[in-house]
Amino acid sequence: MPQITGSFEVKIVPQKPDNPPAEASNLGRMSIDKQFRGALEAASQGEMLAIMSAETGSGGYVALERVCGTLAGRIGSFVLQHSATMKRGVPTLSVQVVPDSGDGDLVGLSGTMNIRIEAGKHFYDFEYELAESH
Repeated sequence: MPQITGSFEVKIVPQKPDNPPAEASNLGRMSIDKQFRGALEAASQGEMLAIMSAETGSGGYVALERVCGTLAGRIGSFVLQHSATMKRGVPTLSVQVVPDSGDGDLVGLSGTMNIRIEAGKHFYDFEYELAESH
């Protein structure tokens, strides 16, 4: 499986709840706007739901983002699904390509992405596979 590494910038903007049940949930809702650099030259937009306990440093988030651009010279888009928890400051993160979400030259894409933050900068490690289309 090919593995690529690069950087990204991300802008996360809090969103207001848009209905009474969402407001009652007391969950944070944010929009995601990213720019990926490297072998993945792409932009993504998405949404995140999150909760955090200030007292214990524990919490979690889920997110979906559509990534549109070029992956190793192939043009298309795909969707990433995030699931993360933090237990007393120790994070666990899973970011996976949603099955069959690839289009254009990225039909059949699968893979997992790891996100790293080093010295305040964001990096990704993306291990992926492109199945031959039938």
